[in-house]
Amino acid sequence: MELKTKAMAALLASTLLAGCTIPGSHISLDGKNVIQPESNSNDDNQSNDDISNRVNVYPLTPNTVNQFKPEQVTSRSNPALDTEVSKYQYYIGPGDILNITIWDHPELTIPAGSYRSSSESGNWVHSDGSIFYPYIGTVHVSGKTVTEIRDEISKRLAKYIESPQVDVNVAAFRAQKAYVTGEINKPGQQAITNVPLTILDAINRAGGLAQDADWRNITLTRNGQEESISLYALMQRGDLTQNRLLKSGDIIHVPRNDGQKVFVMGEVQEPKLLKIDRSGMSLTEALSSVGGINELEADATGVFVIRSIKQDPQLVQTTSSTDTANSETEKKELPPIANIYQLNIKDATALVIGTEFQMQPYDIVYVTAAPIARWNRVVRQLLPTITGFNNLSEGLNYYMELK
Repeated sequence: MELKTKAMAALLASTLLAGCTIPGSHISLDGKNVIQPESNSNDDNQSNDDISNRVNVYPLTPNTVNQFKPEQVTSRSNPALDTEVSKYQYYIGPGDILNITIWDHPELTIPAGSYRSSSESGNWVHSDGSIFYPYIGTVHVSGKTVTEIRDEISKRLAKYIESPQVDVNVAAFRAQKAYVTGEINKPGQQAITNVPLTILDAINRAGGLAQDADWRNITLTRNGQEESISLYALMQRGDLTQNRLLKSGDIIHVPRNDGQKVFVMGEVQEPKLLKIDRSGMSLTEALSSVGGINELEADATGVFVIRSIKQDPQLVQTTSSTDTANSETEKKELPPIANIYQLNIKDATALVIGTEFQMQPYDIVYVTAAPIARWNRVVRQLLPTITGFNNLSEGLNYYMELK
């Protein structure tokens, strides 16, 4: 019996040592400098460090799903833009070329011919904002409309010509530009002319959006200030309030849709990353894109959407205030970091509710495993060890019988 015990111990020790040489890599925290989070001295506030206390859970039911719907985008007119367009005037700037005609006085007008375009024969506005014209000399034109320039030239020419008939137009618009960048078929600059230029016009002139464009989050930068514009609302839903009249120096940037990600994990047929397209994505669409839930392993009552809550850095920092009367420190409760929306699809008709729940970028769809599936996994982990010990015991018994 003593010999049997010693043999068992020797074989068990060799088995454990063999386990230390199992192939593959891992990370051990032994010997590493592990940075521990700061703990609160007040035991009541220790729970603030637990993520479970900073998560809200909302069941998705026919009565509650509507309150989680994003605001619906509808077709709307834009009276403010219409007013801007109706009052729009182009103001001359350096680089523009003016075409000035004095009727009945061809000696003052250089006509455009077959060898020269009107822009080549016109009056170029110099960097100081002025032009030179015969008889009257230097005329400051920058910041003026063609009507104002025509009146000034007419007034000054009246000293030399009786009742001059003056016509002024812009032969080339070069002073004012807007820029379209990002996921555009033809990115670049767009000239601002005497015809009002809006965001929609500029994008159409640039060849439209590229395939990977993010329709919902383009930015309009004006004088260093950014404004978010939704082309989905403008072009797909007819919300004209998203349109803007462009001014010189404006930058329209269309980002890639790399940020329009949804993660589907857990007990589904094919866990993977999905991209929200221009028409959006519902929870049911996300599940169908990965082949649905794993009917043998999934818990149909546990389909969850985990959505992070953007934090205000000033709110995340806990502030303390000292009460001179009691000398007690009061801690502000930490804000929630995520909302969880739970859908029970044990009755498959509940997938209709999922069609009403719209996904947002960086949402996580997680389908939990059924309790029996989790138990089976534990058993599968234990079976090789149990089988190994049984085989070891039988081998020892056989060895002892031979002895």
